[in-house]
Amino acid sequence: MVAPQGVPTRPFGAFSSMEPVIQAPHAPAIRKEQRIDPQRLLAVLAIMAASAGCTATAATTNTAASPQSANLVAPQAAIKETSSMNKEIISALAPTGVLRASLNVGNPVLANLDAHGKPAGISIDLALQLGERLGVPVELIVNETAGKSVATMESGRADVGFFAIDPERGKDIAFTAPYVLIEGFYLVRSDSPITSNAQVDVAQFRVAVGKGSAYDLFLTRNLKSAQLVRAPSSQVVVQTFLDQGLDVAAGVKQQLEMDTQGMNNVRLLGERFMVIQQAMGVPKARGPAAALYLRTFVEEMKALGVVKDSMTRHGIQGAGIGLAADPMVDPLAGQ
Repeated sequence: MVAPQGVPTRPFGAFSSMEPVIQAPHAPAIRKEQRIDPQRLLAVLAIMAASAGCTATAATTNTAASPQSANLVAPQAAIKETSSMNKEIISALAPTGVLRASLNVGNPVLANLDAHGKPAGISIDLALQLGERLGVPVELIVNETAGKSVATMESGRADVGFFAIDPERGKDIAFTAPYVLIEGFYLVRSDSPITSNAQVDVAQFRVAVGKGSAYDLFLTRNLKSAQLVRAPSSQVVVQTFLDQGLDVAAGVKQQLEMDTQGMNNVRLLGERFMVIQQAMGVPKARGPAAALYLRTFVEEMKALGVVKDSMTRHGIQGAGIGLAADPMVDPLAGQ
């Protein structure tokens, strides 16, 4: 097996960008009184179906072969909502009988490979919780960049994913409201004349970004004069910035801090240039009811403290929890 680019090989083994990791959804327990009320959810789904004139359907195409059942471990503590839950929702979100979740281990706030080479982080915790809610096993698909994670789901090889909300991605993906908010920052050399974000967008400056990242998409739309130089992944943005003598490196604040630890010749500018809204997403082809269910699920996870507990458990600092939102509302509505 070949390790993903930019992801170090771990003692347990490495995962290719499309190698599935099968594991049982041992998600943090939720008390019975905290679980989603299936009757309340069905009422919301009925309203949605009536207004949209349709119901959710399973995806018509599946480009990835279903994992062998012998390799799957069924949920041991699945929340048995399936008897009263609209079966079409389960079929839409897990048409193969397995919930396939696309992960991005290139964002340290969301997911990483642990000391044993296994994926761990907020994204994994939410994927496992969702598998429990649906009563199906979970397949974790590891990608080393956000762009590849999006491509994995858009190609039909995953059912849900964990991405930053963006209008370009929103053409094919239905997003939830954000569950985590992180910040995009600029990095410059210590002797750089640049002291504020407003000074970056100048024709003579070159800015390193991770190809296909949320901040790449954002800066592509918003920088009018500066030139973007796309590094293969967010993990090598700082190295690209240094090796090519670029003027600015852009990225997630935590990634930039991690990659410049111990360096005394660089500095972060004093303010963020964007807030990156990390959300879950499902292909729009799966239907509006599937999107509504996923939005409701994320709101429950925020309200019940699951997201907060996950951030604490994984030692995530410098990130915020997304505000409560109406699951009936598309976060990209009007954009």
